[in-house]
Amino acid sequence: MTEVGFGRKLCMENNQITVKPVRSKKELKQFIRLPWQLYKDDAAWVPPLLSEEKKRLDKKNNPFFEHADAEYFLAQHQGKVVGRISAQVDHLHNETHQEKSGFFGFFECINDEAVSKALLNTAASWLRSRGMKIIRGPYSFSINEMSGLLVNGYEHPPSVMMGHNPNYYEPLVASWGLQKVMDFFCWAYDSTVEIPEAALQIAEMVRAHPGLVVREVHPKHIQRDVALIFDVFNSAWQNNWGFVPLTQSELAAVVKDFKLILEPKLALIAEVDGQPAAIALALPNVNSAIADLNGRLFPFGFLKLLYRLKRKKIKTARLMLLGVKKEFRGDILGGLSVLLYTEMHRRSQLLGHIGGELSWTLEDNEKINVGIQMMGGQCYKTYRVYEKTL
Repeated sequence: MTEVGFGRKLCMENNQITVKPVRSKKELKQFIRLPWQLYKDDAAWVPPLLSEEKKRLDKKNNPFFEHADAEYFLAQHQGKVVGRISAQVDHLHNETHQEKSGFFGFFECINDEAVSKALLNTAASWLRSRGMKIIRGPYSFSINEMSGLLVNGYEHPPSVMMGHNPNYYEPLVASWGLQKVMDFFCWAYDSTVEIPEAALQIAEMVRAHPGLVVREVHPKHIQRDVALIFDVFNSAWQNNWGFVPLTQSELAAVVKDFKLILEPKLALIAEVDGQPAAIALALPNVNSAIADLNGRLFPFGFLKLLYRLKRKKIKTARLMLLGVKKEFRGDILGGLSVLLYTEMHRRSQLLGHIGGELSWTLEDNEKINVGIQMMGGQCYKTYRVYEKTL
């Protein structure tokens, strides 16, 4: 992979690096547009939609900021923007885990250790001034969004709602003293192959359980059904490393965002006697539909995206959630995850998909990782979260 940037020794030879908080519309635009400068020679990078990036960074309207504070910073050298970073305190995370952890995110930088050091020092100082004892990241903004630094699989384009970065970021953050705390695995899967016989047998045994129904999310009741999905999420994931529950405001924002791209056949709720027990949610990989839009929906990008969505031009998906509530993990219902795996596989075939990505899973979630391997998944990317004591 090409190492992009202005050159490793630019600022090391002339150490006049300034890092300042974003205060103006112009500076926010520079913050958002920096990746276009850094990734212009990276064939795997997918330009995010500019409108979505602006909305995400809007502190007045992003529900994340109902329980968090953040600052955005730009690094400049001789009048040129050479890096960016965010520093954030997620009070909900700290309440959930009884920690005083701060986070950094939106980290982008030229290939220069002096610039990365200046950015991370600034973020750490901002967090330290607010009583934080640990800096962790990258999270943009939380573990429920784009999390971790890509440390292998650089040649593959990112799936929807996943990040991408050049290979020189890893040594830059390590040189500042950040150390690995957790890896997230991404799994490539091929839905054109046959489902393994062992998985089929387990799935059929589970399917016969009295009172079990597996149904799709209903487009006319999307708010109700997405609420059920994230009720299961908040229950099933609560003991996972780094878990932070979604708030009602964040849920409402998710519903709004999902309306355009949700494929009901890939959004499943398993109910036992009418009670939500497990969920599986995959989103069409819209990154494959926006890669050539260069971040712009207007004037014609929106029409292109809509056409590709409606005409089923997207042939891959990202399975982003699959989980079972704790109280339904005993007896035969312990195989609910296998049933949902097989059901999603079949539905992917019916939609004419060729496969996609299962992501992400924690490196220490052995049961889930073994299950994915049983279904034929291959680990092809790793995202890493780092931390350092302040």
